[in-house]
Amino acid sequence: MDKPKPYAISKWLVYEAYQRVKANHGAAGVDGESLRRFEEDLKNNLYKIWNRMSSGSYFPPPVKAVEIPKKSGGVRILGVPTVADRIAQMVVKLTFEPLVEPIFHPDSYGYRPGRSAHDALAQTRQRCWRYDWVLEFDIKGLFDNIPHDLLMKAVRQHTDNPWGLLYIERWLVAPLQRADGSQEPRTCGTPQGSVISPVLANLFLHYAFDVWMSRRHADKPFERYADDAVVHCRSYALAAALKEDLARRLAGCGLEWHPTKTRIVYCQDDDRRDTYPETSFDFLGYTFRPRRSKNRHGKYFINFTPAGSRTALTAMRQTIHGWRLHLQVHRNLSELARQYNPVIRGWLQYYGRFYPSALYPLLRHLNRVLVRWATRKFKRLEHRQRRAEHWLGGVAQRDTQLFSHWPKVRPAVR
Repeated sequence: MDKPKPYAISKWLVYEAYQRVKANHGAAGVDGESLRRFEEDLKNNLYKIWNRMSSGSYFPPPVKAVEIPKKSGGVRILGVPTVADRIAQMVVKLTFEPLVEPIFHPDSYGYRPGRSAHDALAQTRQRCWRYDWVLEFDIKGLFDNIPHDLLMKAVRQHTDNPWGLLYIERWLVAPLQRADGSQEPRTCGTPQGSVISPVLANLFLHYAFDVWMSRRHADKPFERYADDAVVHCRSYALAAALKEDLARRLAGCGLEWHPTKTRIVYCQDDDRRDTYPETSFDFLGYTFRPRRSKNRHGKYFINFTPAGSRTALTAMRQTIHGWRLHLQVHRNLSELARQYNPVIRGWLQYYGRFYPSALYPLLRHLNRVLVRWATRKFKRLEHRQRRAEHWLGGVAQRDTQLFSHWPKVRPAVR
């Protein structure tokens, strides 16, 4: 019979945490153990996690540092825990998140169940129609700079679970291991990429920003997605005053905003004819700016509305270039469609939600890439661009659903 453990943690909770981690997939951590390899001795591995967590002897291993290129240039450091550590973090998340989720602000959208980036974008669009000015800001290095003492103070406001508090503190100070094997101790921040980090970051910003805004600037609605946010103001003067006040607030919480991503923007449209140098901003991969739109009566007007940003469209075009489709002449069209449709479908679902016509030039470019593939695949189409376009258009006519984007933009039959 097992001896009584200091902490009562259910074995079923550990198994549920494993199921969640498995559904999210993810790469191996510093130990190189993949999820598949972990599952080769699943029962024993899960027992070890439960036994160590229940006895208070679980100590997280270092977090693997992985560099991820940013669309805007530079790299972002993600922390990748081991599979076992992700399961342990999920155990704590499953007990802690239900305690704090009900208190979060309705205009906080990032990393929350039942909320999405599209919800934040839709609300932003509606409010840009009602408010003339926007303060756009991005918190610089949020996950790297959260002060541990302030974060744990917030955590203790919502739980007295001794083993939850113990392991959260241990995860916060788990070192970051670089590719060369060197380890960096952590004195602040929570690794971006770990299971527990999103809910901890949301809790910190709930007090650092959301609650503060509700108290001091209740007349200025906002949308926040993790460290990216926009605030709506009635006038430029109010936006400028908020900018100064918010800078002081963030500094008092150990944070600062990104200097090039913090701006005051005028939401110009047919009813707002004033001039101001800044009339666009980016939020969650979309650019909000004045655009030509058509109302339900067929009349055109200038509307301040979102569409896929130039940065996002450039990244998608670079992805298509990286596929090197014109070199894959050993494969047929159906094989290419099966491989790349999931990516194309993801683009359409995310960037086609608002002002989808902004995607059409990219989709036409993809069709041209497929035409180039055809000229190399078939001898009869070699050096015959127009004939290849006609052939691909015929395929699209017969099988409109073959590629996910063809119902929107398909090759024309000449």
